[in-house]
Amino acid sequence: MKKALIICASGMSSSLMAKKVTDYFVSKDKAISVDAVSATEGNGMIKNSDFSLFLISPQTMMMFDNLKKLGDEVGKPVVSIPFPAYIPIPSGIEQLANLIEDSIK
Repeated sequence: MKKALIICASGMSSSLMAKKVTDYFVSKDKAISVDAVSATEGNGMIKNSDFSLFLISPQTMMMFDNLKKLGDEVGKPVVSIPFPAYIPIPSGIEQLANLIEDSIK
């Protein structure tokens, strides 16, 4: 099972997206799960977790450069989520799922 983590401002809106994208992957028989945490937890999660991919939400883009640098240091991809892929409607969920599949190692 591959795991992706969304890092966002408070973790609330990203928790909804994480659940919907995980449900999408289950419906497609794909072994990928998605979780979410707040930005304050993000630094530690990149350094000390078994997630394969870290996704930065649109509202935390100001932190992207620092989080990307942490990911580079530990060899884990950190990508930004474009706003259209962060909307909890079917097209947004599919866009986020595609981004995850294209980015996860």
